[in-house]
Amino acid sequence: MKAAVAAAALVLCACGPAVDARQQAPPPVYGFRVVNAYPHDAQAFTQGLVYVDGFLYESTGLHGRSSLRKVRLDTGEVLQRRDVDAAYFAEGLVSWRDRLIQLTWQSGLGFVYDRATFQPLRTFTYAGEGWGLTHDGARLILSDGSADGTLRFIDPESFVETGRVQVRDRGRPVAHLNELEYIRGEIWANVWQTDRIVRIAPRSGAVVGWIDLMGLLPPTAGLSPDAVLNGIAYDAGGDRVFVTGKLWPRLFEIQLRRP
Repeated sequence: MKAAVAAAALVLCACGPAVDARQQAPPPVYGFRVVNAYPHDAQAFTQGLVYVDGFLYESTGLHGRSSLRKVRLDTGEVLQRRDVDAAYFAEGLVSWRDRLIQLTWQSGLGFVYDRATFQPLRTFTYAGEGWGLTHDGARLILSDGSADGTLRFIDPESFVETGRVQVRDRGRPVAHLNELEYIRGEIWANVWQTDRIVRIAPRSGAVVGWIDLMGLLPPTAGLSPDAVLNGIAYDAGGDRVFVTGKLWPRLFEIQLRRP
């Protein structure tokens, strides 16, 4: 199971142009400042997170515990919920127009819901695994957790794959890209089992920065080893960034600190 597999988050490939990579300046690493902290359901295995019209929408995973939720930001109250069939391990989530689109991990099946009612509208298929999901205003962007740092571009109406890009930090692939969010023209991605978010140029896949969130969640007794950072949501109207993790009891609004 993905939740329990121990794997390195960065895969450093020795087969690339090493000289060129060494000559490139490393991307900046940003720190953070907590602006606000909010309650979060500590039983929610967060796989996807979006902010729309004043509410959070969340996809939670695990077989038999996967769900789609509408959540009140300030209290963490779950206002609306639809459980996913126990056969599926739900993953990334995106809001597209009046719909919510949800991935599954290894089933190659995605679900489309009416955002207001959570009623299922259709399903679609894709090859390989589904991890994170966002959009750039024209295309869906899907991560599959691959070692080569692949992101896929998907037509949001036909669900046909239209292209791919490989994420590279000075020529080296960034593996295990997980939950995604499109923020100010960049793709932000959690790197699974780390305390870091990577900032990606969508056209080239080049890493333009890192965000180090170590220490964001204070040590909490009894937290599962699976309680890792995962979940990025952006309030474009208020220019606010929210982050949380799987099984985390808190959700945070953060601002970045320059290196």
